[in-house]
Amino acid sequence: MAETDASAAGTVVLEQRDGAAVLRVSGALDLALAPKLRQFADRASRQQPAVLVIDLTDVTFLASAGMAELVRAHRGDSGSAPLRVVANSRITLRPLQLTRLTDELAVFPSLTDALSP
Repeated sequence: MAETDASAAGTVVLEQRDGAAVLRVSGALDLALAPKLRQFADRASRQQPAVLVIDLTDVTFLASAGMAELVRAHRGDSGSAPLRVVANSRITLRPLQLTRLTDELAVFPSLTDALSP
């Protein structure tokens, strides 16, 4: 089962996959879409998944508001699931590298890699 929220800025989809919660984000992850990502990440965390994956494969722009939500999801509550981020393009990976978030976040090149134990 998947939950979706679409807006002019982009889309956030929450899926369950083998005990993992996967948030697939598409479009511009900026000030307009970041609150939806927060809402869906909070909803996913309440389901107590083994891991939370945020897939940025279809993101066309990654703003500081989006990166702040990644950090928030990563730091979360002490009992929350570990976060894995899928970033494989220059559009998403470069801002994470420039801000040194790749040092803090677990970044994977594909969803398959992020879901691997």
